[in-house]
Amino acid sequence: MLDSSPLLSSDDPPVFTVERAQGTSAFVLMCDHAGREIPRKLASLSLSEHELSSHVAWDLGVAELGRQLSVRLDAFLIMQNYSRLVIDANRPLSAADSITALSERTRIAANEALSSSDAHKRFEEIFQPYHQRIGDELDARIARACPSVLVALHSFTPVYLDEARPWHAGVLYGRDPHFGRLVLEQLRNDSTLIVGNNQPYSVSDASDYTLIVHGEQRGIPHVGIEIRQDLLASDSNVQRWAEQLAAVLEAALPLLSPN
Repeated sequence: MLDSSPLLSSDDPPVFTVERAQGTSAFVLMCDHAGREIPRKLASLSLSEHELSSHVAWDLGVAELGRQLSVRLDAFLIMQNYSRLVIDANRPLSAADSITALSERTRIAANEALSSSDAHKRFEEIFQPYHQRIGDELDARIARACPSVLVALHSFTPVYLDEARPWHAGVLYGRDPHFGRLVLEQLRNDSTLIVGNNQPYSVSDASDYTLIVHGEQRGIPHVGIEIRQDLLASDSNVQRWAEQLAAVLEAALPLLSPN
């Protein structure tokens, strides 16, 4: 018999957190992988605390980076609180890793052979409310004739499947490279940084949702920014990156020509 009860209970944390909802900046900051929460009903997906504290469950350092950047820019910030292992907020539902059973070398057995009903609950209760809130915010800003520029913040591991990654940061974009290239140019003004151009990831219909749906499909300027996780491991480093990204974004914004 199918379990028709909700996935989330009153004891579970909220799906997302919004900070500086009344921010005056054009920037809209989004952290798809800010949290590592698991619904109580899923019993930690049978994973250890060590696994849930690692990069397989969330983007380490990105929540605090988002908060500090939001303050510096006076920008709206939304953060997804649930782990990507429950459902990935930045994957199309058709993607194999929307609800993954293997993250790098970590097996998530609880996600294997998941019923369509259980998968739909994760979409309906965790994925959809987060993106609905982003959509509502953008609609409200359009109604107020307030410009929007989307910035998706992520972090990446120094090593992936035994391959070292040389970049300190990466700038991501897809069909619309305009703002991404402006941000890339500003970041590369710092000669001490190795900045990837669509590396270590790039934006595509197959691998991404947030910037595709809220940026490309709406025709809103956007960029994805990835920071290497070991560079966000201390409060001082997070502060430095927040300062640098705030300066970069504010320098790039006036160079963005109107659509």
